[in-house]
Amino acid sequence: MECFSPYHFFSRAVDTRLAGLLAATECVWDLLPAIEEAIRQTIEPNVAQIVKNGPLVTEPVAIHSGQAVTRVSFRLDGPDGRFVCHKDGEELAGAALILPGAFLADELIEIGPGALVETGAMIKGPAIIGPGTEVRQAAYVRGSVLAGEGCVIGHATEAKNTVMLPGAKAGHFAYLGDSVLGAGVNLGAGTKLANLKMLDSPYRFVADGQTRLVNIRKFGAILGDRVETGCNSVTSPGVLVGPGSKVLPNVTVKAGFYPSHSLIRDK
Repeated sequence: MECFSPYHFFSRAVDTRLAGLLAATECVWDLLPAIEEAIRQTIEPNVAQIVKNGPLVTEPVAIHSGQAVTRVSFRLDGPDGRFVCHKDGEELAGAALILPGAFLADELIEIGPGALVETGAMIKGPAIIGPGTEVRQAAYVRGSVLAGEGCVIGHATEAKNTVMLPGAKAGHFAYLGDSVLGAGVNLGAGTKLANLKMLDSPYRFVADGQTRLVNIRKFGAILGDRVETGCNSVTSPGVLVGPGSKVLPNVTVKAGFYPSHSLIRDK
């Protein structure tokens, strides 16, 4: 059904490492069990030089032209709110920056140009941190995470088995479990995308007068492009929200399918 297609939720024009998977997937929920393998097939790990002496980063490290660069200086208040790295007085244009106190649990991690990993963040592979993406202080990337360009995995935010398309942001105190966030999605502080159903029964999605039953053990939320959630909102396991929709603050979104441009509030 067209309303359950990935392209009902996500633009065909979006540049993502999962473009091939999106094109080959009939129903959007089929993405969830395929995330890890898709990451493993496309990842280009680049942190081996950094973690060879242990997973805890002990000094600022830049990744520039594919190489780890130590003894760098940096400013976090550079132009356009971005950081700037220098080595021996020369700017490392386009470098990624990993701050002391970050924890890189293994080598199966790719950190893109211009990405920032702050102190206290923990990243487990396989994980792709896209260009210009921020992994902020106390973030926990538990593995099988693909964050596209310009994303934010914010303070005290946990993500696992999740895709964030370009510009998706979970800036503060969020949980992203077995979920897909479309381009430009913004999660208000404290948003939780719950992923484990307490009752042993299939998820039930109804659209265009038809019903689909889906058996996936862990199923968080699939949020279409430009969805916004208010602070302290919670999505129940098994939620499909069409693009351009808004979830008001403090709302618990019941499992099911919500069309594009929905305004979801407590009844």
